[in-house]
Amino acid sequence: MIIGIPREIKSNEARVAMTPEGVRAARIHGHEVFIEASAGTGSGFPDSEFENAGAKILNTAEEVWDKAEMIVKVKEPLPDEYDRLREGLILFTYLHLAADKRLTDELLNRRVTGIGYETIELENGSLPLLIPMSEVAGRLSVQVGTWALEAPNGGRGILLSGVSGVAPGRVLVLGAGTAGQNAIRIAMGMGAQVVVIDIDSAKLRYLDDIYHGRLTTLIGNAANIEEELERADMVIGAILLAGAKAPKLIKRDHLKKMKNGAVIVDVSIDQGGIAETSKPTTHNDPIFVVDGVVHYCVANMPGAVPVTSTAALTNATLPYILELADLTPLEAARRSPALAKGFNTYDGMLTCQGVADAFEIPLGELPLE
Repeated sequence: MIIGIPREIKSNEARVAMTPEGVRAARIHGHEVFIEASAGTGSGFPDSEFENAGAKILNTAEEVWDKAEMIVKVKEPLPDEYDRLREGLILFTYLHLAADKRLTDELLNRRVTGIGYETIELENGSLPLLIPMSEVAGRLSVQVGTWALEAPNGGRGILLSGVSGVAPGRVLVLGAGTAGQNAIRIAMGMGAQVVVIDIDSAKLRYLDDIYHGRLTTLIGNAANIEEELERADMVIGAILLAGAKAPKLIKRDHLKKMKNGAVIVDVSIDQGGIAETSKPTTHNDPIFVVDGVVHYCVANMPGAVPVTSTAALTNATLPYILELADLTPLEAARRSPALAKGFNTYDGMLTCQGVADAFEIPLGELPLE
């Protein structure tokens, strides 16, 4: 199979969908890899490393898209790339369709086989291709949140860790999944007071156990959320419903009761965000203020640390890339129930329940029999 790796065009997105080692593995499996010139430079991989691994460097994105049977990306196609979508093309990337009706329609109308990293799901319910980026985003959320808390950025002007004789800041983490747990790890390491809210009592018991009671755990309900929002200096939104829109846990009215200069880092913005006031931002212009509350809503947070993120992403995606390339998409889906759940669109059908629910589009079924 011919695998195409175009350069990412999302603002400040320097990740690349495959490392040179990934290219080498694909070549060993007998596949060709075409990569756009300079696609890996931001992740620390010059074209020469890809060439040495067996890739062919093409000068333009058009060449890569036109020649490839399967396009492997990091982020979802942007409008400038829609005309490159075509019938029969396999697109393997983060899609997050439940937050993007136009892209959903484009994939359906152009009969693209769209497979989303974020909806591949193992039998135990874990999301193996989302985990590495959730780890990065969760840890990064506290790092960027402390920056946003600084007074020149509109924040409260507090040091999250506090100092001798001065109390540390208070961090509220909404969601105890991978991103939330990694945010907790960093915030606790900085000495902040940390509260986590989740509807899964088993996760809360686990976190209470490993932090020996130093972390406050609360069950997810409207009363607990509202009370803790009023007390928080920083809120990390880390809710994920696989393939579906994030629930709006922070209402516009809540902001008026929050501290002036408090910060919301909406890690869930790829899925629409957990705050009614959230809207996607970029690394060039990452924050905005509503009712005195600073919002950080960068839709590709791991893109800020592309060297780490690209390596972590390829570690997770490569086995699935090879599986799709070695077989036809349907054969791969038949052999791997986890991969089958990654199919969002196929032959003009929508095949992801969460996206169907988000847009009230009829749900089709993969012909796996």
